[in-house]
Amino acid sequence: MNRLRARLSTLSAPATGFVSQPEPRTIGSFARGRQISAGNFLFAGYLVEAPDTAIWDLPMPDLAFEQELHGFTWVDDLAAVGDGAANLRQRTWTHAWIARFGKGTGPGWTPDLTGRRLIRWIHHAVVLLNGQDKTTSEAFFRSLAQQTSFLAHRWSAASPGLARFEALTGLIYAGIALTGMERHIAPAIKALGRECAGQIDEQGGIPTRNPEELMEVFTLLSWVAAALRETGRAPGAAHLAAMERIAPSLRALRHNDGGLARFHGGGRGAEGRLDQALAASEVKGAKRAGLAMGFARLSHGRTTLIVDAAAPPVREASAHGHASTLAFELTSGRRPLIVNCGSGRTFGEKWRRAGRATPSHSTVALEGYSSSRLGVAGLISGQNAELLVDAPRDVRIEMRDSDLSSGLIAGHDGYLGTHGLTHVRQLYLSFDGRGVQGEDVLATVEKSDERQFNRALDQSDLKGIPFKVRFHLHPDVDAELDMGGAAVSMALKSGEIWVFRHSGDARLSLEPSVYLERGRLAPRATKQIVLSAIALDLATRVSWTLAKAQDTPDTIRDLERDDPASEA
Repeated sequence: MNRLRARLSTLSAPATGFVSQPEPRTIGSFARGRQISAGNFLFAGYLVEAPDTAIWDLPMPDLAFEQELHGFTWVDDLAAVGDGAANLRQRTWTHAWIARFGKGTGPGWTPDLTGRRLIRWIHHAVVLLNGQDKTTSEAFFRSLAQQTSFLAHRWSAASPGLARFEALTGLIYAGIALTGMERHIAPAIKALGRECAGQIDEQGGIPTRNPEELMEVFTLLSWVAAALRETGRAPGAAHLAAMERIAPSLRALRHNDGGLARFHGGGRGAEGRLDQALAASEVKGAKRAGLAMGFARLSHGRTTLIVDAAAPPVREASAHGHASTLAFELTSGRRPLIVNCGSGRTFGEKWRRAGRATPSHSTVALEGYSSSRLGVAGLISGQNAELLVDAPRDVRIEMRDSDLSSGLIAGHDGYLGTHGLTHVRQLYLSFDGRGVQGEDVLATVEKSDERQFNRALDQSDLKGIPFKVRFHLHPDVDAELDMGGAAVSMALKSGEIWVFRHSGDARLSLEPSVYLERGRLAPRATKQIVLSAIALDLATRVSWTLAKAQDTPDTIRDLERDDPASEA
């Protein structure tokens, strides 16, 4: 249907120029732009080195690679470079797309990619049309009109969520900017309002529970609001209300280093992207109190700790969800310390599935099991495969304060059906931000749980249920076993030293791990702290601490630069 509508759109009346043009708001990467100018094309985890090849003549290693090209976000990167060679590539490759794909062919004719492409063409039109003859300029505007017509008929075919927001943003942008396209603005504004009301919940979250995706949705809503105001139009009430709900949640999901918590397929976000979006939105207010999109935040001093305190995404939104319930990330100042492995989507199917499973997160996992029906984690955990158990359905959390710290106690039932066990985690962050106390308990709650646990114990020949508590470290952390193997010392690039200790019968080890980061060719090697234990009783407890042992002058100087978006 998309292809048919794309071809039919070529019959639409052409636009003849711009009525108005929204200010360029997309932020590109200078380094990435230089790479593209040099002929190094890194998209969707694939690197194609072709310095003398036009972008549409590249060998396409994967459909995802090709789709990224058709979304035209690389124009932002070339614009960030802004020299003559980069600008020439923008123009040449854009007009080549019109000649090759403008009649409704190719993988770029989907609502989300079309919306994404229209935004970039309108933002960078001054450069794209600079020095072009009348025929080329007319073809450019004709293509804009065709793509606008396509979106007007097919935006609803985009998947609910980010893809649909991209499609509607592109449609509104085109309606505002292009001659003869104003008729599309009012219906698109109404449709955007309906999406805001249906997709943004009371916590300011989206169904995927992906913090980076939430930031992208918020950014699009901010762009539309600004573009409408610049032309004397008012954004819809549902649109503005959604922004008011999202902004406090994004502030809660932001570590002190400016990056987002990496959960459910999301990354940290491009450098400065979140701060820019929050500042440009003009939505003031503090971080959300309580849960933000199902995440809890503890923050004192220079330390932020963000916990996934809700069930994984369900139904359509679960495609990229992770089995990360009760996992946490911790950042000290501008240095990530405890992380999750992240999304392996750009490194192939095996890594994608591995990144989604429980052992890829800083939480408890029963040996050989993942607390959700999400996939294998053998590449990370060292096991051949991860058996699947029911996703947590009952996740409970209670915030707690003491005279010295603030914290939480939370639990989930992901292992209840197979083992009769509930995972309960307590986390407390001291008010000076220098210490974390944690405790993980696997316990039966009801009599029926005891019977299920005894059955699982019998199946193990009474050897017990092995489990591990994992703490994945950021690759920049230099970690080593200390005190005869009784503690782990962790040195941050800032000079800070943190020490991990534990009590109880668990065995402490420092093992290999990976950090899965979009924009790189391969996973980064790192380490993980692992506490290995066996559940033999109706309640098994593992206690641990993280404490800052040393500051440096560099750490103190960083303090004034922390949290630049706190007032945004």
